[in-house]
Amino acid sequence: MPEIIAYTDGACSGNPGPGGWGALLVARDNGQVVKTRELKGGEANTTNNRMELLAAISALEALDRPSTITIVTDSAYVKNGITSWIHGWKRNGWRTAGKKPVKNVDLWERVDEAQRRHDVTWEWVKGHAGHPENERADELARAGMEPFKP
Repeated sequence: MPEIIAYTDGACSGNPGPGGWGALLVARDNGQVVKTRELKGGEANTTNNRMELLAAISALEALDRPSTITIVTDSAYVKNGITSWIHGWKRNGWRTAGKKPVKNVDLWERVDEAQRRHDVTWEWVKGHAGHPENERADELARAGMEPFKP
């Protein structure tokens, strides 16, 4: 069974402002790339965090069947949110430890649901540090934002 890795990124011009998301999905079998798929999209008025979440959601939702996948993100917000904070938020009725409503709850619920059918490992990588697949995800996110820029 191929190993699937999704490199995801979000971008925003202004925060809020026009934004885009990108995902590079790579399937490897015995270390050899057997298939790649690029996804991108955007919105006219959004935030960077929303675009980072949509990139991960889109990667997960693009998989036709339950899969083992590693999501590689340069967003500590996404990585920490999905691996740690979400458990408390759900316990607290989607409220933070400070009793405030969780921002982007619609997308947190969506990513939580999207990952349920998969075996997901979440990894953080430093952004803009020359990591080729992360740089490609960034290019896709910027391309996804283009149609929404004034």
